[in-house]
Amino acid sequence: MSKREELKEKRRQQQKRTQFLWLGVFALFAIGFVGLVVVPPLLPVTGVVDITPNPRPDAKGLSMGDPNAPVKVEEFSDFQCPGCLFFFINGEPTLVRQYVETGKVQFTYTPLAFLGVESTMAATAAYCAAEQNRFWDYHDMLFANQTGENVGDFAERRLIAFADHLDLDTRAFRSCYRENEYEQNLMENTARGDQVGVAQTPSFLVNGELVEAQGLFQAIEAALTGTSE
Repeated sequence: MSKREELKEKRRQQQKRTQFLWLGVFALFAIGFVGLVVVPPLLPVTGVVDITPNPRPDAKGLSMGDPNAPVKVEEFSDFQCPGCLFFFINGEPTLVRQYVETGKVQFTYTPLAFLGVESTMAATAAYCAAEQNRFWDYHDMLFANQTGENVGDFAERRLIAFADHLDLDTRAFRSCYRENEYEQNLMENTARGDQVGVAQTPSFLVNGELVEAQGLFQAIEAALTGTSE
């Protein structure tokens, strides 16, 4: 090989090394960019308000209380609804203490999704928690973390984090949630609410009679009086 050919060969090898160097730099840049995009969603969810589990009497699925109680109360509710949060804080404890624990009322929670996609997501997640017999704990967690309507409180990552904070089987929970097994239940709940005249949340059926929150306890007392006659 002549000196000229040797020189050309050295130049070709140098060009290859330079190309490989730039490819390596580009690859490192690309990995770093992907890391910036991908890693944040994998970071732990912060700002979750924890709860102290509050066992309900005779809890089964979305109901609590004696199945043979003389009065059946059903709440139609949306986990994003401010009025439903108000009832959860101010009305439900009294209902449980005075009527459910004493065997007078069986109480059932029926989730609706009036207020948008996060209502649907929260209700679906609550049904998935019910598969692990933890509906009421998850119900409490949702309301404890409600701050507004469709503001990210009930994004998927947070819903899964709620399950983790409650020590649920998060793998089973995630699978249930992503398979969207309860879409039909929510559609049926909406249809049934329409059928009985639900126009706002929360609304209640007391032995089949529709009442609003402010008339709930009077309606329960009237029903108890009627059943004792």
